[in-house]
Amino acid sequence: MTENKANQKAVALAYREGQAAPKIIAKGRGLIAQEIIKRAKESGVYVHESQELVALLMQVDLDDRIPPQLYVAVAELLAWLYRLEQNQKKITL
Repeated sequence: MTENKANQKAVALAYREGQAAPKIIAKGRGLIAQEIIKRAKESGVYVHESQELVALLMQVDLDDRIPPQLYVAVAELLAWLYRLEQNQKKITL
């Protein structure tokens, strides 16, 4: 997600254990980006803000897996998100 609403960009990734790499399942600018973000938040999906990563992911075609050049950046984000979810589970127990 990026800052001002008219120029806002958003990319949604999906990843399941065992898949080769995360896949781009939605992306857009402006109103489409706002809708992607809104639906993610309504569904309890974490929304991460990184202009640099979004700019790179916007270059990937819809329904394609992320390229190897982005594996490290996305893996770091997924690992951080996994730790966050595990900590939240501990708190709710």
